[in-house]
Amino acid sequence: MSESVSEADTVTGAEAAVEAEPEYDPAAPAPLNVPRTPTGNAEVDAQLDRLADTDHLATDGHVEVYEDVHRGLRDALTALDARPGPPAPPRS
Repeated sequence: MSESVSEADTVTGAEAAVEAEPEYDPAAPAPLNVPRTPTGNAEVDAQLDRLADTDHLATDGHVEVYEDVHRGLRDALTALDARPGPPAPPRS
């Protein structure tokens, strides 16, 4: 017995590509493409780069990233305060 395939049963390459494309979902996460300019401070730049993680998360996942970045930036600022600076000039 030979298997025959009718035209209706076959899918052309173009039709397969159309079927394989995901359906547009306006509620799906989408990159904001907000440019992040490097500051020159590696610790701060790492925190700012972490903001890119929100591009692939649903909105309810943004809070965790924002809080983490805020904590990291606050720690970087605190570390600046903890570093010893130049000695104070002597009092007259």
